Amino acid sequence: MTRTMPWGASDSAPPLSATALKLAAALLRKASELLEGRAARVAAAAQAEAQAAAEELLAADAQTVEFHPIFRDAGAPEGALYVNGKLVGVVSGVNRL
Repeated sequence: MTRTMPWGASDSAPPLSATALKLAAALLRKASELLEGRAARVAAAAQAEAQAAAEELLAADAQTVEFHPIFRDAGAPEGALYVNGKLVGVVSGVNRL
């Protein structure tokens, strides 16, 4: 036996605002999935690039590796990484190695 509530019909359609909210939620979920996939691809490419750069440094048989952690140190930018006297990159957010 099924009881219906006295204040609403059981076969009434949901209001248009509820349908719009469900549609918006579905669109946001799909956009989130797409952005997550894009972020994963960008992160993988950045990691592969960093790995290739590290392997290149290892293969270069570097004689001298310098890291300048603070800006006042010899006029080098903060986080500057030098190999054989040549600036090869800047490590952001790192104060010491």
